[in-house]
Amino acid sequence: MRELQRFNEWLVKAGSWGTILFMAVIATVIPYEVIGRYVFQKMTIWSGEVSTYSLVWASMLGGAVGLKKGYMISMTSVVESVPPAVAKALKLASYLCALFFFGAMFGYGLFQTLYNLKQTSPAIGLVLSLPYAALPTGFFIMFFLTLEELLIFLGLGPKGAGQ
Repeated sequence: MRELQRFNEWLVKAGSWGTILFMAVIATVIPYEVIGRYVFQKMTIWSGEVSTYSLVWASMLGGAVGLKKGYMISMTSVVESVPPAVAKALKLASYLCALFFFGAMFGYGLFQTLYNLKQTSPAIGLVLSLPYAALPTGFFIMFFLTLEELLIFLGLGPKGAGQ
């Protein structure tokens, strides 16, 4: 369990820095694009693609980091309104459904990444596997973060961490 927690800490740290990087790219490229279009009356061909692909990466990595930090939406009112045994069963079901979803999306994202290996973007010629790789990367992180939460929920985590 400690290895999983260390691995997840590393994933969250990498995801956080990746989110910062891609948000910085977006914050730089979009104003550049607007100034170029409206002030200089010239549009670069690469800026739209760079900002779009950066948004994809920032969304997937940011979503994974947000999952760890508890920023995701949840229906706690339902869980809080039922008896404890039912609440525990609902929580277990939610963890299992999330693991299934993240695993399926990881597989689909990996398929899309490999499928687009020979396709390139029209403006900058970027291999489209690179933006598509954000999907399996983000869902991989989400899967392992949820697995850690499930193990803690089942009482397999640090002492006193189970529910």
